[in-house]
Amino acid sequence: MNFTTNYQETYQFSISDPEAFWGEQASHLPWFRQPTEILSQDGLGMDRWFVDGEMNTCYMALDYHVEQGRGNQAALHYISPVTGMEETFTYQELLDQVALLAGGLVELGLQKGDTAIVYMPMIPEAVMAMLACARLGVIHSVVFGGFAPHELSLRIEDAQPKVIFTATCGIEIEKIIPYQPIIDAALQEVAHQPNFVIVAPRPQVAPTRREGRDLWMQEVMDLGSPAPCTPVLATDPLYILYTSGTTGKPKGIIRDNGGHAVALHFSMRAIYDQQPGDVFWAASDIGWVVGHSYIVYGPLLLGGTTLLYEGKPVRTPDAGIFWRIVEKYKVKTLFAAPTAFRAIRKEDPEGKWIGKANLTGLASIFVAGERCDPATLSWLQEVTQKPIYDHWWQTESGWGMVGNMTGIEALPVKPGSATKPICGYDLHILNEAGDSLPHNSEGYVCVKRPLPPGCLPSLWKDHARFEKSYLSTFPGYYLTGDGGYRDEDGYVFIMGRIDDVINVAGHRLSTGAMEEIIATHPAVAECAVIGVKDELKGQVPVGFTVLKDGFHLSADVLQFEIRTLIRNQMGAVASYQLTYHVTRLPKTRSGKILRKTMRQVWDAEPFTVPSTMEDPAVLQELKELRGE
Repeated sequence: MNFTTNYQETYQFSISDPEAFWGEQASHLPWFRQPTEILSQDGLGMDRWFVDGEMNTCYMALDYHVEQGRGNQAALHYISPVTGMEETFTYQELLDQVALLAGGLVELGLQKGDTAIVYMPMIPEAVMAMLACARLGVIHSVVFGGFAPHELSLRIEDAQPKVIFTATCGIEIEKIIPYQPIIDAALQEVAHQPNFVIVAPRPQVAPTRREGRDLWMQEVMDLGSPAPCTPVLATDPLYILYTSGTTGKPKGIIRDNGGHAVALHFSMRAIYDQQPGDVFWAASDIGWVVGHSYIVYGPLLLGGTTLLYEGKPVRTPDAGIFWRIVEKYKVKTLFAAPTAFRAIRKEDPEGKWIGKANLTGLASIFVAGERCDPATLSWLQEVTQKPIYDHWWQTESGWGMVGNMTGIEALPVKPGSATKPICGYDLHILNEAGDSLPHNSEGYVCVKRPLPPGCLPSLWKDHARFEKSYLSTFPGYYLTGDGGYRDEDGYVFIMGRIDDVINVAGHRLSTGAMEEIIATHPAVAECAVIGVKDELKGQVPVGFTVLKDGFHLSADVLQFEIRTLIRNQMGAVASYQLTYHVTRLPKTRSGKILRKTMRQVWDAEPFTVPSTMEDPAVLQELKELRGE
């Protein structure tokens, strides 16, 4: 696959003739039946890619590379400083394990179109479960292991899985978190019950069995013989990944097989400048889209080597762990959230740990998941002496939307900007009337349809919500939900969410979901949660409550009880700590809570009092609370 070395030329080709552009990219993958119908529309008027193509994602990621002579190449390095374990799987070894697991699933009655939930820590069995599902055309839905039973139950009820994969525990630094009780508690909340729960035992916690339901993963692998790959259509779903909506109910993002494979294969070369055999490390979690795209699928689709890391950037055991891994495993490209590097900087501001490692093989560092602040970017450049590239994308897109396409032409970096739109994304900045804005004017970040391959075609069992959430605001455009602007050079600056989803250390979480939980407290009459700036995590949630008449709680008691509610129902991942009691919430005359204005006041940002605001004097209480 040879790219031109001119960004603008390649980008313009992708926009002016998307069918020719993506047809060429699709030709580099091993299809069972090469697609001839590159772009079409389905019965709902949605753009679909490669509709007549037949393939299997697991085949493209494993079998094909073994057939091409890469069987002895490392496919997956597992590094777990929290357990002291390190293990490497070649392509042949990973294929053997995945095919056996898929064979066992067939014996359990799973078939193409069924669903499975994967609620597992960062262990090789989790990757095997995802690939085994893909091998059979079973639609997997990975749920981040930090979610509490209630959040897991919402996803179980929506996905209706035939099986749930789990492990006996996860490990957070030194804390052991048993997973089986979480599964049991979640299943008590839902009507749908899976046929089987498949458990990967870990030495830290012994498994417990519910007869007739629970099976150990090795038992499943022993049930049958290795399963061949099931052919699927390009438009058949590969997975569902739930992301927070502005209401409490999560949105099930659908990822189809064909567009996903083409987009990720392209992105590995064009964005990250990877070649087959290169080592790529996305220091994320498989529960998030980065883990799906760039721990599991992207590197393997290319024929590269990926790292699965069970640990933190600090305290497992120290702030030098990232750099030692980069040196030992000859990582070419490192990808992590700015939060990770802020944590490292906090403990190693002078970069002493970095100086102890040989980073000559590291070509570049990519950051995403939240906006990389210029201070972090500058520090990282200074202490590593490596190119640092911010890029921006979403769970909905599945791969980069704005970034520096280093495999085509590495553009100069502008701190605070994610650089320029990536091939296939016809990006526009619109005002509320849907008109394009001039340079340096902030507005709604939108993408003109058709979206490129890899992006969501709909929401799981809720197409009406898909259209309402993303397509109805500006007809002909996809609404990203972020605000931003382009400068005179075409560089894109993403300034933050325009809805009520906040970004906590790269995790998109719904303030609406938190408000629903807080509202269950018997003393709370109404509440609002906003995301405020945090030096380490980018944003953290802060709650504001109005108490019911007759309730008198101390601030400490209210703080503790609401924090406990959030932790029990959403999980520690929410990083929820602070709740303030207020006499009133800022609202419009129609009763809408002005969360954006609250956030601007709290973060000491310039703001204009909305003309629709009921009583501007109520903002004074917020100012007093934050110490003005």
